Amino acid sequence: MPVTFGELSTLTTPLSVTRFWALFFGCLTFSLAAVVDTSSKEYFNTLHTFCMATWCFFFILTFFIVAVNFIQFHSLLPLSWKNLTATVAALGMLMTMTATLAFPWILVGQSKAKPREVAASVGSFLTSLAYIVELQLIRTQGSQQQRGYMASVPGLLKVLQVFGSCVALVLIVPQKTEEDWRISISATVYSLSLAASLGTVLVMVGDCAGRCPVPFDRLLAGFSTLGVLLYMMATVICITRVLSPIHDIESFVLMSETVIASITLLAYTVDLAFSVKLLCDRN
Repeated sequence: MPVTFGELSTLTTPLSVTRFWALFFGCLTFSLAAVVDTSSKEYFNTLHTFCMATWCFFFILTFFIVAVNFIQFHSLLPLSWKNLTATVAALGMLMTMTATLAFPWILVGQSKAKPREVAASVGSFLTSLAYIVELQLIRTQGSQQQRGYMASVPGLLKVLQVFGSCVALVLIVPQKTEEDWRISISATVYSLSLAASLGTVLVMVGDCAGRCPVPFDRLLAGFSTLGVLLYMMATVICITRVLSPIHDIESFVLMSETVIASITLLAYTVDLAFSVKLLCDRN
């Protein structure tokens, strides 16, 4: 069927303006930050790669959303458009805000930060601010049914779980200590949790919950329980490593992992409470 373009007025709505805002500052940020020297420390290179991947990935996703929304093609896509946009806005907010905090840490390790590197930090902050505004606009544009599951509190908790697992895995990469078994256990925990949470998000975005062969609310409760148990283990491991002597790793990386693991554990705990309440209400 022929492509039908929307009205030009669709590009001037608050949501579209906010997405253009994110596109502009996202492009500006990764363009300015692309040539930063991270050779002084290994984990600086890991953080720089994470920041660049984050800015580029969400620039592409936001551009896709703007383009599809303008050509009115979203009704033909085999997915839930309202859940997709809410997921991108929420995850973009968390990931770009993390990049906003991580990138200045790279600059601190340099003898002198260049003006364009400082400008990249400001651009990253403005990009994350755009995603915050976009998410707020999505959550206030209509009723719960119109907003979609991913814009509700349980949906946002799933996004927070995906975010926590992704960042924790990134923080494990530069860690080289004599306690390899602890790192292996933590990496396994984060990977399993990421697979479960990301699978849930993809099911909701793909609008496949009704085709699940088992009751989906019970499956969510099971995933939440598994996440709580796994992250309790990961948090204990992080705390024991913080209390033990640190060898080849900067304390900043380990402390960051501990904070992220604790926040993700809290997200799984609250999510489990929502799942149990939903099951009790239905029974």
